[in-house]
Amino acid sequence: MSAQAASRRLSAPDIGARKGGEPIVALTASTTPFARLVDQGGADVILVGDSLGMVLHGLDTTLPVNIDMMILHGQAVMRGVQRALVVVDLPFGSYEESPEKAFRTASRIMRKTGCGAVKLEGGARMAETIRFLTQRGIPVMGHVGLTPQSIAALGSFRAQGRDRDSWPAMIEDAGAVAQAGAFAIVVEAVAEPLAVAMTKAVPVPTIGIGGSAQCDGQILVLEDMLGLGERAPKFVRRYAEIGQVIEKAVAEYAADVRARSFPGPENVYPERKTGG
Repeated sequence: MSAQAASRRLSAPDIGARKGGEPIVALTASTTPFARLVDQGGADVILVGDSLGMVLHGLDTTLPVNIDMMILHGQAVMRGVQRALVVVDLPFGSYEESPEKAFRTASRIMRKTGCGAVKLEGGARMAETIRFLTQRGIPVMGHVGLTPQSIAALGSFRAQGRDRDSWPAMIEDAGAVAQAGAFAIVVEAVAEPLAVAMTKAVPVPTIGIGGSAQCDGQILVLEDMLGLGERAPKFVRRYAEIGQVIEKAVAEYAADVRARSFPGPENVYPERKTGG
């Protein structure tokens, strides 16, 4: 196998073909260094999610995130990735109005970043838009269940599907997204049995976040699982506490500076002695 083939990025069809196969490993990333580490760590999909507005920019919701922000971070992530499929979120207000507007947004993001796919939120109501995009060469990842861009209507980031009467409509949403051409579907914060039912009902991979281990893959917000945020959803396992490590390192650095024990230029770059 050539080096070029070995380093080829995964594509949307590659991920779509993983239905019922090897679980898909997905994480978010927003910067070049983190993207490089996530890619080298073995992620199959790296999502440049609009959650960056909250975890990176300190916003209360994802709603203020705009296209330029997504392009900027998408470009940064692409610089750090060699293997994973990079997917960029379409931000709130940039695609819901019409399929044509969604195409203009998605094509601009793909052209500016070089990413391999885009993601948008919504079930059956977005099926026409997903079909419009995929028929025009734009790979789309769907997103059903808890849809954070709908927070104003939902009222809170609460889990979906607690009432079994809502299950048929939510399963129908997933089916409509898959039938419209999405290559994979994020299933967020739904009751575990519902996530299993969704996974069985659709022919494309489901990628769970607070759903079920039986989904075809899993995704987490990187900052949540690394312990970099002040709070994280209850379903998140914190695999590290990087925030504490950074805070301790900064405190030690500050102590060195105040004690005037931090190496200065004379210690780092000693004068070169000349021979007699």
